Order: sequence, then structure tokens, then C-alpha cells
Amino acid sequence: MLETIFNHKSIRKYKNKPIEEEITKSIIEAGIRASNTGNMQAYSIIVTKNATQKEKLWEQHFRQDMVRQAPLILTFCADLNRFNKWCKLRDCKPAYNNFLWFYTASIDAVIAAQNVAIAAESYNLGICYLGTTNYNADKIIEILELPEGVVPVTTLVVGYPDETPNLTDRLPSEAVVHYEKYNDFSEKNINTIYKEIEESEFTKQLIKENETDNLAQIFTEKRYIEKNNIHFSKTLIEVIKKQGFM
Repeated sequence: MLETIFNHKSIRKYKNKPIEEEITKSIIEAGIRASNTGNMQAYSIIVTKNATQKEKLWEQHFRQDMVRQAPLILTFCADLNRFNKWCKLRDCKPAYNNFLWFYTASIDAVIAAQNVAIAAESYNLGICYLGTTNYNADKIIEILELPEGVVPVTTLVVGYPDETPNLTDRLPSEAVVHYEKYNDFSEKNINTIYKEIEESEFTKQLIKENETDNLAQIFTEKRYIEKNNIHFSKTLIEVIKKQGFM
């Protein structure tokens, strides 16, 4: 298990090879066995294999080729629809149409997704998370016909890799691990933490390709710019409201 985790790579190119049904069932079952709030399992997993349906999702995932190539697309959704209906059938009044439960169900969905990701990689499959799920949640809701109480949170593409990328750099543990309390970062800490990744040949190449002065500018001026952040934030809030969570 640890070998699988420590060798994780995001795969963006896939072979035209279907995944055996037994393996598909196994990795999804791994997701179902994930920890969740109160054993409510406030999430749903939408399995997409159909080429026509994948084409529709490809449009909403910024036309990333891996959505077309991978034989399996899994959309993980925060889902209180099922649980609400069960409560009403048992003469109970559910109280989950609020932001707290969107947040809670989203956590459950992501935990399930990570279980699936690790299980898939243990079968030598490749995976990649799609953050675009949050950008075009409204359109994905239409494509997958998600009812009120259901919001897509993240997506995994799964398939047999057609590339062998290097392991992605990670920050040292002191960047993300705090003992007993949060230890805020001094300028010296920040410079030390980012030193290795900023000086890597890969980063230097990225800076050259993006025509920026440093790595931080790639994030703030190229990848996740203010204009888009504000636009997609507004869109996602409207989706959450429309689906009955606010």
C-alpha cells in the first residue's frame, strides 16, 4: 500500500484499453468502504464509460484529451438527496439543506475518491483528478441529470497509462506539518521551504515556457488568476444554492 502511495503520479495519457469489469467493481468497492460521516455515505459515484456521454463531459472539462482516452470516468458527488428521501419515508424531518452538509458531504465524496484512486493504482491503473469539476459544476449537473441535493465535487479519470511521467516534486514536511499548534512562517522559513522546488530544473523550464520571473507568478498570473477565481466562485455558489444547500 505504501509503495502505491509513494509512487503516485497523475496520468494524462491513456491506452485504448478497457478496464476489466472485476477490477472496476473492486476499485469502486474500495471507495464505498471509505470513512464517512455517521456512516451516512452522503455521496454518489457516477460511472461514465459511454463514448457519447464522455464527449459531453470532455467539453466541460476544458477539452482535456484524457477524458476521451480513459475508459472510465468517475464523478464523485456530495449527495443528500438519497438520505433526505429515506428520512422522509421514515417520518423524520431531515435538516441537511444547508452549507454545513454540503461541506460535510463534499468531504465524504473526496475521501471515497481517494480510496478509489489508491485502489486503482494498486492495479497498475493510472488516475488523474479533474479540478474542472468545480468550474463547470452547473453543466455537469445537466449532463449527469443530478437532482436537487446533489453537487459534483471531483472527478477521476481512470485507465491504463500511456506515459511514464516523473514523480512530481512535493514540499518538505515542515511546509505542511505542524506539531501541537500552528507555527506561522517567517520569511526565512518560506525561502527555505520553497528553495529546492524553485531551483529544480523542471521549475526553471516551466518559468521559461510561461515567460515569467518565478514560479509563484505561474500560479498567480497564468494558472489560477483572480478574474477566473472570482467568476468560478460565483458560479459554484449559485450551483450550491440551486441544488438546495443554501
